[in-house]
Amino acid sequence: MRCYGKMEGRASDLSKAARRTAETRENHRWLEGPSCDWDGVLQETMNLRPIKPSEVIVVLCAIAVAGIGATLLLQHRHPRTQTNVVSAPVSTVRPPVVPVLDRAAYNKKMLEIANLPPREGCSSAPSTAAHEEKRARAYRTVAKARPVAYVTKEPVLRPCPAPLWPAHAAYPDAGAILPFKRVVAYYGNFYSTRMGILGEYPPDKVLEMLKSAAAAWAAADPSTPVVPAVDYIAVSGQNVPTRDGKYRLRMPASHIEKAIRMAEQIHGLVFLEVQPGWSTVEEELPRLTPYLKRPNVQLALDPEFAMTDGKRPGTKVGTLDAAQINYAARFLAKIARENHLSPKILVVHRFTKDMVTDSRAIKPLPEVEIVMDMDGFGSPVLKLSTYKAYIASQPVQFTGFKLFYKNDVIIGHHLMTPAEILRLSPQPSYIMYQ
Repeated sequence: MRCYGKMEGRASDLSKAARRTAETRENHRWLEGPSCDWDGVLQETMNLRPIKPSEVIVVLCAIAVAGIGATLLLQHRHPRTQTNVVSAPVSTVRPPVVPVLDRAAYNKKMLEIANLPPREGCSSAPSTAAHEEKRARAYRTVAKARPVAYVTKEPVLRPCPAPLWPAHAAYPDAGAILPFKRVVAYYGNFYSTRMGILGEYPPDKVLEMLKSAAAAWAAADPSTPVVPAVDYIAVSGQNVPTRDGKYRLRMPASHIEKAIRMAEQIHGLVFLEVQPGWSTVEEELPRLTPYLKRPNVQLALDPEFAMTDGKRPGTKVGTLDAAQINYAARFLAKIARENHLSPKILVVHRFTKDMVTDSRAIKPLPEVEIVMDMDGFGSPVLKLSTYKAYIASQPVQFTGFKLFYKNDVIIGHHLMTPAEILRLSPQPSYIMYQ
């Protein structure tokens, strides 16, 4: 083969040709002619003598030694600094733990406060096995014998009716106060000395009396812790028209804040009472939203001063329907959900049949526990009969009992004690003093 001259046969000729080619490239004087097939030249040269394996090994060893030397030289010129790397703990993102109500404990406490009396004069429905056993004994065992009357000394009892309590209602969410604790509240308004104890004495005196009353209830029922509360009339029904003609007076924010501060001093609750007058529950509750967003603020409705027939408050007993009470419950539930609060408490006062209509339609919610409170004054006999007729016989969820320091004593000559009230079935979870 030819490449810019004669290069055939020998390696010396190839070396001479290579030198001539390099010199030609350096001087940029290329010869014209066909291109050189350098791959063919190298292959032709390698074919001149076979490469021994020992030579390959020598070459590979030389390459390895050169690589090691280069590595050591680089390490000597650029020493590696030792860095202690502290591995950070691996954090695992877990979903927030949602508290769950202990339903077993709830059911147990609900059965406890139901305080069911012993069943007399009736019997539980017998099981199928027991029924078949008695039936078998009523016949002779002799084959083909006719049945005869079965005489026994066991009395024939009618089946016991299903108990009304515990009431069938939705389980509350975790963090519910009732039935695990009992609320003992003092009631009133700061403008009036006749509407309750809150306006009759200075705040410090009121709180001392409230703590004493709460301690008496805790001693009477050690299994149920007591939570003190301030029940403040935030919207008061009036027997004279107000500026808007609604016959109700809204208390100033400073008074509501005062009631809240009083409760905070004893780590208690606040109940904001609403007496609508000629207004409505739907109109009054939104104004109280900023207060109801607080964890310790609850709500109470007084149907006595909710007038629907044009009569002035105080001239007759008013009324609320289940629909209005359910509206209040949904209103509270929305606040509790949006603000991630424990279940709220809604108290509804009652001492006559017509004060609350369609009570069976009242629906407690997981976010709202409902208390039906016996709100009548008088002798113990009258109060107990009112409680039985309008509270215990029409179960909603929880019950309450109101005591009047003056009217109960003046009319009935006796202020009922915790021990007397705890004999009720069901036992009240909300106690109010006026």
